[in-house]
Amino acid sequence: MSGGTSQGKLDRFFKLSERKTNTKTEILAGITTFMTISYVIIVNPLILSDAGIPKEAALAATIYAILFSTLIMALWANFPIVTGPGMGLNAFFTYSVVLGQGLSWQTALGAVFISGIVFFLLTVTGIRSKIIDAIPNVLKSSIAVGIGFFVAFIGLKNAEIIIPNESSFVGIGNLAHKGPLLALFGLILGAVLMARRVKGALIISIIATTVLAMIIGFQHVPKQTSDVFSLHLPSMSATFMQMDLKGAFAYGIFSVVFSFTIVELFDTLATLIGLSKKANLVDRNGKIPNLNRALAADSIGTMASAIFGSTALNTYIENATGIAEGGRTGLKGLTVAILFFFTLFFAPLIQFIPDVATAPALIIIGSLMLSDIRNINFDDFTEFVPAFLTVLLMPLTFSIAEGLAFGFISYTLLKVLTGRYREVHWMMYIISVAFIINFYMMSH
Repeated sequence: MSGGTSQGKLDRFFKLSERKTNTKTEILAGITTFMTISYVIIVNPLILSDAGIPKEAALAATIYAILFSTLIMALWANFPIVTGPGMGLNAFFTYSVVLGQGLSWQTALGAVFISGIVFFLLTVTGIRSKIIDAIPNVLKSSIAVGIGFFVAFIGLKNAEIIIPNESSFVGIGNLAHKGPLLALFGLILGAVLMARRVKGALIISIIATTVLAMIIGFQHVPKQTSDVFSLHLPSMSATFMQMDLKGAFAYGIFSVVFSFTIVELFDTLATLIGLSKKANLVDRNGKIPNLNRALAADSIGTMASAIFGSTALNTYIENATGIAEGGRTGLKGLTVAILFFFTLFFAPLIQFIPDVATAPALIIIGSLMLSDIRNINFDDFTEFVPAFLTVLLMPLTFSIAEGLAFGFISYTLLKVLTGRYREVHWMMYIISVAFIINFYMMSH
């Protein structure tokens, strides 16, 4: 009797019957989603550790950020969506902001927190939709493609397949060395598993490459149970509430906050809309129920992520796997959150996972972001030149922000100088001028 009552409560709370689903379907969809997204808890802390954040704290912050944001999305917005620290945004945080611009990771966390506030205000005031309308589709598409190239470039660098070269800036690494060979093994394995639509392909690739690295003596082997499993949850005391808001404001971080906000805004909105359509959550009027709640939940999650010690959030495209399995409600997200909680007990394992094991995942993630290139009009110079500059300069400058700046400025200038200024929204002029001022201030 109690089971039936619990079932009824779940049905009413998550609107299972209304969305033509059931508890079993949602739980299975949640397990599938967890399998495809779980690689994040390995990759994200390793990237953040390059910024100087302690690995244990970065791992804890990553998992708690996923838990917090996904639970809000599940219980408040009733969306079958898992959100968490974003691939691409973490690379921007580490390699562009901290290592590139020389900010401390505490100051960068302050910028993340501010971007969360900005995104929240844009959402509740309705300005969000105006910004989306103002920025042309070609730039929206090229942002995604550029980030994909940037993430893949980082993967190739971490795998030592691409290395610094004095005469040509970059060159090919020694592919006979164990590191690059292991990375190539992981890349081929991951790609084959993805092509065969194997659930959890990336996490399988990471684990298999790590095990092989241990077998051939490239990586240390865990020697005791405490190296694998611990009843003590990992501590994020080193990062909790460590964001430096004063330092962020003092630096004059327009481009940093703008980049975090814009990338998160487009990525989250585009992914949420696409996944909602796939889950049949669009009503007869073409509207998505609780979309504003979902966007607000994401912005609140970004603020919480900065407080915990991780980077800005996005909506994982891997949610599509669970939706394809029938996930339609927040019960799917709740299932994923519970599974992520249990990964906290296996935190000690992360120290045994080498960069060459996670590099293939970055390369594959980058390749998946290339699909938006089909939306770029290559017959219009005023369209594809800004797109080209955006995509090319993100990896070459090692900065998402600078790639964005070149894209926005060149788009505005080309349209104006060819007499097509009417195609440029007034907000684009403001954004372009702001980027030019930022470039000037950075060079003085």
